Amino acid sequence: MSIHVALHHVTHYTYDRPVQLGPQVIRLRPAPHSRSRILSYSLQVEPAEHFINWQQDAFANYQARLVLPKKTTAFKVTVDVVTEMAVFNPFDFFLEPSAEEVPFKYADTVHEELQSYLVKDNKTPLFKKYLASMDRKRQRTIDFLVQINQRLHQDIRYTIRMEPGVQTPEETLTLKSGSCRDTAWLLVQLFRHMNIAARFVSGYLIQLAPDVKSLDGPSGTEVDFTDLHAWCEVYLPGAGWIGLDPTSGLLAGEGHIPLACTPQPSAAAPIEGLMDEAEVEFSHEMKVTRIHESPRVTKPYSDAQWAQVLELGEQVDAQLVAQDVRLTMGGEPTFVSTQDRDGAEWNTDALGPTKRGLATELVHKLRQQYGQGGFLHFSQGKWYPGEQLPRWALSITGAPTARPAGKTRLFLRTNANPAPTPASTRCVSCRG
Repeated sequence: MSIHVALHHVTHYTYDRPVQLGPQVIRLRPAPHSRSRILSYSLQVEPAEHFINWQQDAFANYQARLVLPKKTTAFKVTVDVVTEMAVFNPFDFFLEPSAEEVPFKYADTVHEELQSYLVKDNKTPLFKKYLASMDRKRQRTIDFLVQINQRLHQDIRYTIRMEPGVQTPEETLTLKSGSCRDTAWLLVQLFRHMNIAARFVSGYLIQLAPDVKSLDGPSGTEVDFTDLHAWCEVYLPGAGWIGLDPTSGLLAGEGHIPLACTPQPSAAAPIEGLMDEAEVEFSHEMKVTRIHESPRVTKPYSDAQWAQVLELGEQVDAQLVAQDVRLTMGGEPTFVSTQDRDGAEWNTDALGPTKRGLATELVHKLRQQYGQGGFLHFSQGKWYPGEQLPRWALSITGAPTARPAGKTRLFLRTNANPAPTPASTRCVSCRG
């Protein structure tokens, strides 16, 4: 069961004079490795007179490069995304045996490929002290990652910071506070100094209000909302890139939609480019709207939806009656020969010396009596576990003499009967 949501994101710059914009790079398209399924995406740019070229950067992130040939007094970027918010287990991954516990080492070729994600900043005093306080004894890798992620969530107070750029790890530890991008960059550097490849992630975070309040912890947001967010991804052999969000202390889930994953935060800016000098006013709008919800245990069909279901059922019933469609249910009588009724072929074996011959004789008699003009079809029937051979299925298909309006199919199966009945012909299952 899933929820489809539409995300609407507008970034609007207005200038106090006509300015010439240099090439602009927009990184606002979900990355190829997004675990949440993207159903649709659109990007609209104003002014309308521009050239756009879609690219993938060196790290496989989508980016749009814009060229605006004329001066303008406004620059507006509108993104619309429809995504499927299907819940997935963020711990659903496997690790190579060599990486199940920390510390671990990457294979030489993998280590070489991950070089840009292992670059370390210099150890400053507070950072060095904080790194030394981490529990780095041998332990399960997933336990270690969760422990570090939750440690930052507890130690660094989240704050909304409008200033551009990212704090250094030393600044974040000094202030004991920071925005999501500051805490994410601190986590990246901590992992790198512990020889675990890590990268900075910029993306959308969608959080939906729960159907029911939690009984044993925080229930989360009271309203649906979305925002630009930042977190960290680490590379684990066997699992690939795994997202960790130190702002919440949780692993990245279905609400985390990555836009740009890079070795440095500066390469993940949502919009980047040059312009003439001018006074700029900036506005920003983001909203998320539910456009489809599958009924689920915590939010079943409403009374109005049930009324629609029942109304549709009544329409189907009326059409079936009008077309004389009949539904019947019956058993499957079993044929047992009066000769050697205790023989294995009538009790346990799939075949025997007389079963096939008697069944063929009977099916011809049945066609003569009930299905004149029909055709015979002999095919493989049931094959029970433990039996060496399958059973036969002898079918008659055709127009019955008793019911001119419609068709009847007669199935005769040569199935053994563990409790034989003293009758000479008990054999036919008729389905109309």
